Order: sequence, then structure tokens, then C-alpha cells
Amino acid sequence: MIVAGEASGDIYGAHLVMAIKELDPCIEFFGLGGPEMERAGVRIIHQLSSLSVVGMTEIIPKSRYIFRALRELKRSLYVTPTDLLILIDYPGFNLHLAKKAHSLGIPVLYYIPPQVWAWREGRVKKIAKRVDRVAVILPFEKKFYRKHGLKAEYVGHPLLDISLPERDKEEIKKSLGINHNKTPILGLLPGSRDEEIKSLLPVMVGAAEIISQDYPDLCCILPLASTVKEDVVVPYIRNAKIDIKIERLDTKAILKIADLALIASGTATLEAAIMETPMVIAYKVSFLSYMLGRFLIKVSHIGLVNLVAGKAIVPELIQGKATALRLAEEASAILKNETLKIDMKKGLKLVHEQLGRGGAAKKAARIAGEMMGLY
Repeated sequence: MIVAGEASGDIYGAHLVMAIKELDPCIEFFGLGGPEMERAGVRIIHQLSSLSVVGMTEIIPKSRYIFRALRELKRSLYVTPTDLLILIDYPGFNLHLAKKAHSLGIPVLYYIPPQVWAWREGRVKKIAKRVDRVAVILPFEKKFYRKHGLKAEYVGHPLLDISLPERDKEEIKKSLGINHNKTPILGLLPGSRDEEIKSLLPVMVGAAEIISQDYPDLCCILPLASTVKEDVVVPYIRNAKIDIKIERLDTKAILKIADLALIASGTATLEAAIMETPMVIAYKVSFLSYMLGRFLIKVSHIGLVNLVAGKAIVPELIQGKATALRLAEEASAILKNETLKIDMKKGLKLVHEQLGRGGAAKKAARIAGEMMGLY
């Protein structure tokens, strides 16, 4: 069984499944995932699209769907002979499933384990009790998990397994109908969860409208993850004062041509780092989630790109500071200052190098193979 609860996990899970099938094409997969994992050959018991949430209180409206999915997966573990449970991120859900698997004697591999080093460190005790091995994707995580008694291996970041756009910038621009070079291109990446889109996209659209006052021909592009329905974003851009292109194109292709991106904190910030695209990070959740987080979060930065760098190399606007005006001010400062832009690109290049050389899926597949007794 393999379980991923978010769009990024769906992609990483698909790559892992394909890597495991290279070891043994007869292995059958079932579990929770999305279209990418389904295309890779996973029998999907429950679709992830109804389960993704951000923040602590935002889970409440979806709790009925989440508990139903958890019951179904637990039942499947009980009735279906299972050699291995592979978990991908999504800790609140997956740690419950790990407990069930552990009670049934099913070995558990956690690929992309929870960032307990950042918040709610106490959960590492649960992980140590319920999980047999962890495959970590950030360089400093191996030491952390081993310190707490887990068998941890650093496999590198799975983003590096996803091929970069082969087309050059001009080809990508032409395919999108952008035929002039002087127009700044702004990428809008509000996240893949409904709650993120609801809280961040209106702010990003407002920021783009302000930026367009200095750049009348500003080109705005909103790339959509495969798990996001277009009708989720349309209400927030329908009445925008500028044209915003909605594209199903690979996010990296958009980041490749973008002069700047407004990005939700999370995996997309690392994608931008790989493409060396200057960015402004935004983070906004419910007031209660934010207040709870202030007591629980132990790190000084919210954006993954800054966490990996160990310092603020790109601006972060959190909660009340994540307004259209503040986003526009930070973005304009970067667009108008070539030195600032160059320094940011240098910092992003260093982050890219810190993420490793790729091959995460193959390395994680080897661990899975060992746990299933393939060699």
C-alpha cells in the first residue's frame, strides 16, 4: 500500500512506484493518491483531492471525508495481504495508518517524513514506535531522525527527479502567446489546496494589479496542479483588472520564463530555487491555526527555500503581512533592482546544490525493495 495526501506527494509517489516496478514489475500497488499515481499503476482506493488541507483548524470541514478514507484504508490493510506500507508526508493521517500497520506486523517505510524538527517534535516518538525506516529528503533530517533512534537514510529531494523543461524560454513563451521580451512575467502559485487558494489567490491577484500600474503590459500566469479544478480559481480572477492566464503547463516551465513568482510557502519554493526564479513567499491560514502555530513552530523561517538555506534569501510575508500591497512592494523592489535579483539567484543556486544530485525515487525504491525482501 502507498499513501499520499497532497498533489506533490502524488507526483513523488508516482515516481517511486515506477522505480520500484523497475526492481520487480509484478509488484501490485493500491492506496490513496491522485491522477499521477493512478497513471503509474496504483489502484486508487480513495482520491486525495477531497482530503488536502493546510492549517490546523482548516481540517474540520473535511474531517468526515478524512475519517472515512482512513477507515477504508485500515480495512484494506486488514483484508488485503500487504508486504509493505509506504507513507508520503501527510502526517496527521499517515501516523494513524502506521499504527494500524504496525499492529498487523506490516513493515512501514516513511518516504518524506513529517517536519517534526520544525514543529510538534513530540511526534517523533510516535514515528519511532510505528515506522521501521524513513527516507528523508532534506540534508539535515538524517541526523535529526537518527538522534531519535530511527533508521534514516538521506535520498535527496524528489523534485530533482522530475525532468526540467526541455524547451527554451522563447519556445515556452511562444506556446503561451507571449511574443515580446520586454514584458515582465509574473507567476502566481497560491498552492494546491483549496484553503491556500482561497486565502492567497485574491491577495496575489491584488498584488499583480498594483504591480501592473508600473508595468502596464505585465503578463500573469497561474499554473494549475493536476489535482486542482479550474472552477476553484476562476472566481478569484474573473473580475481582475488584469489578464491572468490559467495554464496546465508544468510549473517548472512557468518558473523558467517568469521574471518573478509570488508563491505559497512549501514545495513550490524549492521548484523556484531549482529554476533560480526570484520569488516572494506568502503564508496565510485561519487566525486560530496561526496562533496555535506560533506556540508550536520552532523554526525562524516558514518557506522551505529559506529553511534549507539557513537564512532569509527571499522575503516571507506571513499572515497579517501577506497583503496585496506588501506583496506588490516586495515584488516591485526585486523587479526594479538588478543587483538584488542577481544576489537572490545566487542564493537560490546554492539551495539547489544543497538538495543533492537527484535519484531520490531510485534510492527510496531500493530501501522499499530491501524491506520487501527483493534482495
